[in-house]
Amino acid sequence: MLTVLGLGMILCFMYLIMSRRMTALAALTLIPILFALIAYGLGFYVDSLGHIEIKELGEMMLEGVKKLAPTGVMLLFAILYFAIMIDTGLFDPSVKFILRLVKGDPLKVVIGTITLTLIVSLDGDGSTTYMICVAAMLPLYKRLGMSPLIMACLMMLASGIMNLTPWGGPTARAASALHVEASDIFVPMVLPMLIAILWLYFVGFMYGRMERKRLGIIELDVSHGDDIQISTNPEANRAHLRWFNGLLTVVLMICLVKGVLPLPILFMIALCIALVVNYKDIDMQKSLVAHHAGSALNVVGIIFAAGIFTGILTGTGMVDAMSKELVAIIPQSMGPFLAPITAVISMPLTFFMSNDAFYYGVLPILSEAASHYGITPVEMARASIVGQPVHLLSPLVPSTYLLCGLAGIEFGQHQKFTIKWAILTCLVMLVAAMLLGVFPLYSTIH
Repeated sequence: MLTVLGLGMILCFMYLIMSRRMTALAALTLIPILFALIAYGLGFYVDSLGHIEIKELGEMMLEGVKKLAPTGVMLLFAILYFAIMIDTGLFDPSVKFILRLVKGDPLKVVIGTITLTLIVSLDGDGSTTYMICVAAMLPLYKRLGMSPLIMACLMMLASGIMNLTPWGGPTARAASALHVEASDIFVPMVLPMLIAILWLYFVGFMYGRMERKRLGIIELDVSHGDDIQISTNPEANRAHLRWFNGLLTVVLMICLVKGVLPLPILFMIALCIALVVNYKDIDMQKSLVAHHAGSALNVVGIIFAAGIFTGILTGTGMVDAMSKELVAIIPQSMGPFLAPITAVISMPLTFFMSNDAFYYGVLPILSEAASHYGITPVEMARASIVGQPVHLLSPLVPSTYLLCGLAGIEFGQHQKFTIKWAILTCLVMLVAAMLLGVFPLYSTIH
């Protein structure tokens, strides 16, 4: 019965958020409570006198929220930090340099498109990335007669790879769903991500040569690059402190990779240093934080709501019951391959369902099943984020509609053109991760 309730809870959750009848925040909070009450009503959790112990339900939820608190704090301060760095104008020179460098060579334009998107994607916000990059690059594509489908494809793939940073979303969801550290997922994935980026440059080089052969090299004026700004608040721009902000960001990335301090603490310290050094006016500090608080709160709220979902799923024993059924279904010979199986199925599953549905509804069950074969939760978490470049092609991803709209292309055209490269990018990352031992192809522990 617990298996049926657990599956019912997950399916109900998926249906409500995929049909847009509920937000992820509301569904993650209310649906598990409803199914937990059903479980209590059926007599699964009663004391010696037959009274329902509702207090246990609260303890389960609070325990789940406590476990996700570090992830929520990390996301809050990471989003604010990169938003402030954009406000200071840290990334403006990179945009202008790339635009001047590419000039009228289609091959350079394509390589510049990838490089610019990789840089801007550091903020973890797909919509912002597309708005900035399309505004910078589309005039060049139009002037040269290049296909905007190539631009949209490369931008989306670059964004999909960079989305694996701890503040990008999927890694944080996987960490919160399986109660592991986001840094333990991300740091070993850095090399596979770099290999995927090299592969992306190869794809770009191939398309760039095709476009160069078709169109030739055209000398043109790229002075419009002087007008392109990533920072949109002139009062917050701190061009004279760009050297400091760049150094601060580099030091932050080094400390993050080396694990000098926990991720939440690193981003808290970095944000506070950035605010104090860049903005002496306290009112300006408050104004900037308040301006970016909305986007940060939307993400963090879902993370804490996920604590209720995973707390109930685990505390009621639903996840244990479902994992036992899954283990019984999976052939004994296939169990040790659950890590690469998870990586492969993450592509179609995150395409047909939202990240919230996959990471909070499906991944915990797969991870629990994999534990019976000696595959750790952190290895399963790493495998689960491999399919993100394909996920961004899903009709459930709002930012992809924005990309198509800005680029002036049809969503179906974009999907048809990009899907093969998205799948190949995921497979490159999958093979690289297994070769580097990030997660095992085959577990020898039975």
